[in-house]
Amino acid sequence: MSPLVRHIRYNELPDLLALYRQLHPDDPPVEQDKYLHALWQDIYNDPDLHYLVIENNGQIVCSCTLAVIKNLTRNLRPYGLIENVITHTDHRNHGYGTAVLHEAIRIAQENNCYKIMLLTSSKKEETLSFYEHSGFDRKDKTGFVIYFE
Repeated sequence: MSPLVRHIRYNELPDLLALYRQLHPDDPPVEQDKYLHALWQDIYNDPDLHYLVIENNGQIVCSCTLAVIKNLTRNLRPYGLIENVITHTDHRNHGYGTAVLHEAIRIAQENNCYKIMLLTSSKKEETLSFYEHSGFDRKDKTGFVIYFE
């Protein structure tokens, strides 16, 4: 039976932030303040942002974010961008990551996206193969990044 992928619920922000600690352990803890809650409300209410999760025994164990970005090329079709793909270390190799990626791909197609992209900083062959097995082509484009402090 494939895992149930769904959009995150508004009150699950603390669970998502806890999962993100595994994604970026060196990031400082997020302050539970008015700014965070205003940002979360904006994110949650944006129809072009999709925070997808898988829950296991009441705990969010996998997530990815899909942004559908409006576009003036490709016959005015949007494109999708996937970020923050994470599966809890205790729940890997159960098909959760594949399931959230396939749901993100389905949503992108449903939104008439002409392509969907993701970047990974991982150099591990197992991670790169995982993305390839999910349908992504690592040889088609070259990604460049600038980080800001």
